[in-house]
Amino acid sequence: MKRIFLAVVITAFALGSAFAQESCETKAVGKDGKPLAGAAKTSFMKKCMADTCATKAVSSDGKPLAGAAKTSFMKKCEMGT
Repeated sequence: MKRIFLAVVITAFALGSAFAQESCETKAVGKDGKPLAGAAKTSFMKKCMADTCATKAVSSDGKPLAGAAKTSFMKKCEMGT
């Protein structure tokens, strides 16, 4: 019984985080509701990734990164996102 309950709890958390995470790819739609394509999509994706990474650019003590540390973090974050 405990194993079944544990499996249900783990599955619920996995599904919850998957639905809560909205990526830049899913946000790339135009005003008419159609997916963006070409240069518009490229531009949107670049801006979206930069905005997403900028909110994560904080040091271990909670202060915003600056200078070379921020540049390095943003470069790594944008490649991985």
